[in-house]
Amino acid sequence: MSENLQNNSLFAQVVNLLQQSKQQVVRAINQTMVYTYYEIGRMIVEEEQNGKDRAEYGKQLLKGLSKELNHEFGKGFSVDNLQNMRKLFSVYSIYETVSSISENEIPHVESVTSQITEIVSPIFKLTWSHYIFLIRIDDSNERSFYEIETAKNSWSVRELKRQYDTALYTRLSLSRDKEGILKLSQQGQIIEKPKDIIKDPYILEFLGLPELNQYSENELEEEIINKLEHFLLELGNGFTFVARQKRISFDDKHFRIDLVFYNRILKCFVLIDLKIGELKHQDLGQMQMYVNYYDREMRLEEENKTIGLVLCQNKSDLVVEYTLPENNEQIFASKYKMVLPSKEELIHLIEQI
Repeated sequence: MSENLQNNSLFAQVVNLLQQSKQQVVRAINQTMVYTYYEIGRMIVEEEQNGKDRAEYGKQLLKGLSKELNHEFGKGFSVDNLQNMRKLFSVYSIYETVSSISENEIPHVESVTSQITEIVSPIFKLTWSHYIFLIRIDDSNERSFYEIETAKNSWSVRELKRQYDTALYTRLSLSRDKEGILKLSQQGQIIEKPKDIIKDPYILEFLGLPELNQYSENELEEEIINKLEHFLLELGNGFTFVARQKRISFDDKHFRIDLVFYNRILKCFVLIDLKIGELKHQDLGQMQMYVNYYDREMRLEEENKTIGLVLCQNKSDLVVEYTLPENNEQIFASKYKMVLPSKEELIHLIEQI
């Protein structure tokens, strides 16, 4: 090995070590900051509980504390931010009390006084900016899901907000029973079978295309490729891009699959066809042919069966039901939306599925 190659190898190892160390330092700083704010929130709550007129006392307390802290440490301790610290403590505190409490009941922080015997501190893995958003999610199961998925996938605050705005938790909950929904809140998205990676609908607002049929399937595909990183995030965990317009041939006939992906978790190919307008039974039949071809000609022995997904603007559930076999676990059809619906519209859309 030449001296230059040795130096390059040493340089790469040192750079890698420094980058890892830097990331660990940043994580440690973030965790320390969030825990410090959590403790400040605890002190505020305990002080407020000693006030005679809690509402008025708390208001004046935060104003005075904000003024003194900003004077001592500079900006960062506005009344709003102190309220966020108090909220962080309220949301993430786990109390053990003298009184009898059912297993699933966690008392509200403002209802707990001298009965508190122990406060179990949570473990924080995200940044303060992430938690400012998370503490605004009222449903504890939903909040836990987004916290787990953010840490698992290294989502920025912007990506976390987008996933929340597109109701990821609700979309994944649709096909799950109570036990499955509970697992979402405790473990995040666990992918064990093909249906676990399917969403309905898919939200593609990042493409910037109109909701109406003013674009072709080729234009839709082109925009997806141009914004592939965003599309992969919407697809979910474990996806890698393989090909577009993948040509398959047999006899003297040639066909092209719009998009081909591979899911590393399920260890299988995922074929996607894009359709403008209403889903037809022929579209599902064509996808079945693509899946059969991949299973017989492309799939390795150690890989699992191919999954086919037809993305369409609209579909009849009965057409899907009667076109596909009863024990189907390979072919799926989902709607896509080109604009981010309002919360009410999204709930209505999901209820129709």
